Parts: sequence; structure tokens; C-alpha cells
Amino acid sequence: MHALADLLRAWRTRLAPADVGIESFGRRRTKGLRREELAQLAGVSVDYIVRLEQGRSRTPSAQIVAALARALQLDSTETAAFYRAAALAPPGSDTVSHHIPAGVQRMIVRMSDLPLAVFAADWTLLHSTPLWRSLFGSPSVTDDPAQNLIVQTFVENSIAGIATAHGGPAAFERALVADLRRTAAAHGNDTSFRRFIADVRAQSPRFAALWDEGHVAAHQSMVKTVHHPVVGDIVLDCDVVTVPDSDIKLVLYSTKQSGPDADKLECLRAGGGRATVRSDADSVAAAHPGN
Repeated sequence: MHALADLLRAWRTRLAPADVGIESFGRRRTKGLRREELAQLAGVSVDYIVRLEQGRSRTPSAQIVAALARALQLDSTETAAFYRAAALAPPGSDTVSHHIPAGVQRMIVRMSDLPLAVFAADWTLLHSTPLWRSLFGSPSVTDDPAQNLIVQTFVENSIAGIATAHGGPAAFERALVADLRRTAAAHGNDTSFRRFIADVRAQSPRFAALWDEGHVAAHQSMVKTVHHPVVGDIVLDCDVVTVPDSDIKLVLYSTKQSGPDADKLECLRAGGGRATVRSDADSVAAAHPGN
């Protein structure tokens, strides 16, 4: 049997639904995730999973391999083996990684009731929790895999109406670009990343001006007011944590345990903001293609 099929089946059987934050239902004849569950997590069809596991499809794209690697919570060594089994070159060390380490995936499964999102070093969205999506009225990564905070801020201009940084929009934009400069210093040989920067520069004079300032700094925590159409304005702390030995960023919004802001957040957690967003059960391993 083809190595790719063997690996996919073996990795699927070692995960339980609880490991990926989904509810188990019905009697299970075999251990591990069902094919339907893996397909949902990776954003592919069940038929495609079947064809891969039966060896009838042996050349998945790099995007599909990356999505499945995240869904299966593979570590970096396993991910590299998965790429090679698909006759693909694993992403190099200079490439902006969209891999969420398995330990981080398990951690954010346990934090799934918080407004939490995971971003790559180029600010591509890799995962968001249901409360994050309810707070910002945004789709899941499975539904829209091309979400990028830099593009949303400087090209689409869609962020300003959703949230306001208390230091002002200029402070938020400068912090984003300075952080992206850190990525350029570490991944300057990534051709996709360089092309991404060139595209945003061409479309946004505001971004180009900030980029040309050359300021380099890690994104700092901020206080923001989120403008929600159902529950109203919510004042929240926004903390950005970079995972050690990884470029992955965890962005978490929080507030005090009591008070009007906490009440509004709890209303959204209980489903009070569902009128503005699509509610689904996407996992931490939702698929995202590279730039």
C-alpha cells in the first residue's frame, strides 16, 4: 500500500474526537477519528479522504497536506514525512510556517470557549474559536481560508469599523507593520512572503509609508473597543503571545470577570450574537492555504 495512505490511516486512528474539540456521537466500531470528522477538520470532502486512504489519490497539493497535518496534529518531523510521502518538498526553514504545533493545538482546544485566534507570522489567520467569530462577525477559516489581518487592515479597510485600539488606529497599524518587519528579517528569503509584501505595498500607500519607516518591534498588548452590532461596544484587553520556537501568534481577548463588558461577552458565548455570524463547530485544525 502507498505510504501516504498508510500514514493517513495510522494518524487518524490515534486521535479521539475530544483531542480536536469535537463531540463524539454514536457507537464507534474502531478507535480514532471518523473519516467524516477528519474531512470536516481539514476542509476537504469525505470522498477525497477515502481516495487518499485507499491509495487512489496519491498527489495531494501542498495546501491539502498542510490542512491535513494541522487536523491530525502532526509535529514538525511527521509533517515533513507527510510532505515527502505526497512527493512534495517540506517547507524550508526560511518559509513562513502555517503549522500549528500539536501541543499548541491541544492547548487551544481547551481554550475553545474564549475569543482566541491563531495567526501565522505574516498575520494569516490559521484558526479562530466560535466566540472569536461571534465577537467579530467573521467566518471560519474553513469557510474563508484567505483571511489575513494585514490585508483586512490596509487593503480591504474592514477592521476600523469592527474594533478601535485605544491608542488610535495609527498606533495599531504601526504595531502591525513593525511586527511584520520582524517576520521579514527572519524570512526574507521566502519568495511568497516577499510577493505578499509587494502586493500590499502596491495596493496601500498607507502600508507602504509605514513599511518604509523601517520600524521593527514585537506586537504589544492593547486595549480595544469592539463594536458589536447586537450587544454594543465591548472594551477588551488584547494580548498577543508568540509561541516559543515558533512564529505562530496567539491573540486572545479578555476582560474582568464581572461588569458590563464581561456580561456582553458572556451573552455572545451563550449565543446572543448568532444573528450576525454563521455558527459552526470548526476545529483548531481548520485548513488554510499558504500565500
